[in-house]
Amino acid sequence: MSATIPQPSHDDQSGTAGEGAATLAEIARAAGVSAPTVSKVLNGRGDVAPATRSRVEDLLRRHGYQRRRGSMQPAPLLDLVFHELESSWAMEVIRGVERVAGQEGLSVVLSESAGRLSPGQTWVDGVLARRPTGVILVLSGLDPAQRAQLISRDIPFVVLDPAGDPGEDVPAIGATNWQGGLAATRHLLDLGHTRIGVLGGPAGMMCSRARIDGYRAALETAGVRYDPDLVVSGNFHHEAGYTAGLELLRRPDRPTAVFTGNDLQALGLYEAARELGLSIPRDLSVVGFDDLPLATWISPPLTTVRQPLTEMAEAAARLVLDLSRGREPSTLRVDLATRLVERSSTAPPAGASGDAAAGSE
Repeated sequence: MSATIPQPSHDDQSGTAGEGAATLAEIARAAGVSAPTVSKVLNGRGDVAPATRSRVEDLLRRHGYQRRRGSMQPAPLLDLVFHELESSWAMEVIRGVERVAGQEGLSVVLSESAGRLSPGQTWVDGVLARRPTGVILVLSGLDPAQRAQLISRDIPFVVLDPAGDPGEDVPAIGATNWQGGLAATRHLLDLGHTRIGVLGGPAGMMCSRARIDGYRAALETAGVRYDPDLVVSGNFHHEAGYTAGLELLRRPDRPTAVFTGNDLQALGLYEAARELGLSIPRDLSVVGFDDLPLATWISPPLTTVRQPLTEMAEAAARLVLDLSRGREPSTLRVDLATRLVERSSTAPPAGASGDAAAGSE
């Protein structure tokens, strides 16, 4: 994943700006610095004092400065930044971006924002210096100042599976999370379950909230009372599925089925059920979300909602490449369809019609 990065010209002063705009030279005069210094800031050079850099960035942002498209050749790179980079979920995304990058003769630079929902300024400075063809942010976003920095350098960006509302003007690729939560819950209701728990993801993440909203809509449509005590938040990791699963399953009125916010939490729930002597699906039905490869490896194989992660990543890569070439997309927000994949982890509740057909773990 390496590439030769072209060195920026220090005298590049071509650009455009919005209403009340100033030229690069005028911004230099307002900042009390030379035009080459402003160019260094634009190009992410490190040999500029922090106070000077901040003053120039503020003026660029206030005047809506944007480098003219095509004034500099971008590096043959796609920057792919994750808020966390430690699971097979991330590998599915990387596979999709790499597939498109390989077809286009581009390399991929991977970054991690250490769990933050927006990358730090150090990452932004690196992007400005690399001048990639485009940036893809996974479960992350940019604060207004960071967005302005990328826009002013004509570096396009796309958010993949946004954690929050990215804004109407931010290109984003997601999935039909609400529909997925609805389908998962309807499947369990159709089997005869009425006491259905949820191991959701982080409460502040838009995808997690949408899945729970779909779960709630399915209950209400079926005339089943929504019980907030059956909804527990996790963090999309195996450990959270285990600890939150124990919390749900130790209740005297425990659920007979659980919809987990992702497959990794389902794996933790399997462990919790096993520890408590519960058999899946005889004593507990489980539905996951994502359809990672592990869903077919565990026993019993996991019923789950397929989120087309690789296809989402490919769509994000193609979108950012279109933007880099000046092509305006017909829409800035695309949600790819999810679908339920039935396997062996779900069955009618014990004592219900069809229970004899339920398998054992």
